[in-house]
Parts: sequence; C-alpha cells; structure tokens
Amino acid sequence: MLFAAGFGTRMGDLTKNRPKPLVEVAGKPLIDHAMTIVREFAPKQIVVNAHYKAEQIVAHFAGTDVHVLVETPDILDTGGGLKAALPLLGGTPVFTMNTDAVWAGPNPLAVLKSAWTDDMQALLLCVPKHQTVGHSGLGDIDIGAQGKAVWGTNTVYSGVQMIRTDIVSNMAEKVFSLKTVWDALAAQGCLHAVAYPGRWCDVGHPQSIALAEEMLRQEDV
Repeated sequence: MLFAAGFGTRMGDLTKNRPKPLVEVAGKPLIDHAMTIVREFAPKQIVVNAHYKAEQIVAHFAGTDVHVLVETPDILDTGGGLKAALPLLGGTPVFTMNTDAVWAGPNPLAVLKSAWTDDMQALLLCVPKHQTVGHSGLGDIDIGAQGKAVWGTNTVYSGVQMIRTDIVSNMAEKVFSLKTVWDALAAQGCLHAVAYPGRWCDVGHPQSIALAEEMLRQEDV
C-alpha cells in the first residue's frame, strides 16, 4: 500500500493546487518514484489511498491495475487508511510505503523481504542517520539484538514496512496512526527493524527537492 492521502502542508505553494505525491523530483512525480520500486518488486496487489485533491491521484492511475481508495469525508491517518485497504490488499503480511522519499540503493521492499521471518509481527525499514539526505533532527529508532526495535535516535524510519494484517484489522478505531500499533508491539518486544544499506532522501519541504535530485545524479555516476 502506498500512502498518498496527506495534505503536504510543509511543501508550501507546491501543494496549493496538487497533492504532495504529484510534486516532481528529477522530472517525475514523487509517487512514480515509489511506483518504480513497487513495480520492480511486483506485488500481487497495489493500493493507493487519497484524500487531499484525491481526483488528481485517481486520474494519475486511471487505466492501470492500481486500486485508488479515496478517503472521504475524513482522512483516516496511516493505520485507519491501511485498515480500510485490507479487503483490497488480501493476504498477510503486507508492505506499506510513504510516497514522499526517493532512494539510492537496493530495492527497499526486497531488503525488507529478505529480513522478514515468520515469527515477526511488524518489520520497519530504517536508515542510519549518516545515510539520510534532507532529514533534520534526531532519529526515531534504535535497532538492538535480534533486530528488536525500540524508540531511539540511531536510525530514521524510512516510511516502509512489512506488517501482519490482523494487528491492524483488530483495532477498534476507524481513524488511528500506525504508531499506535508499533507502540503496542514495542512494549511487548515484538517490533522489529532492519537497516537500509543505501541512501534515502526525505522530500519533506521544497528545499529537499534539489537535495534529492543531487543524490539521484550521484547514483547515476
């Protein structure tokens, strides 16, 4: 599942007339950078959620095999959005991916799959701070023994994960953040994380577009 429902307020005027996933980096909308990764990995089902200027996301994927799930009248947050998409996704576990980053390195979905074991409930893909581009502040997660994850500062959550669907479907709320789920798993020692070996650029504000494009140029050299 690709998350594309947010308002993108940090992007300022760039999202005044379009949703953030359609902001271009290196001549291609952010969501198409994510779709390149997804298509390379070739999952059975692809779902994109939409809310802010949803009609543009719908039009972008018209005529494709991508299911666009419009959240209306209210935005459902990450957990609620995934819960609403589960009937379309089918099976467990599922991948989720934010659409406001670009990558330089191996396919992040493949990195997750190679680290996943059947006893896991959720596996977060994290980037060591020195490998991030355009990210300010501290990290989110420390990765300990056996890949156990706790909230910390050593790595940054990349916006990509694998998660078992029953954890989400059993939530009573309609609108909730996936962090609520992760908090419960972390408290039980059941939250896992793996470090990404490449570089990752968080395209969270207009200035980070140039940083992302420079990272991609270096990757092509």
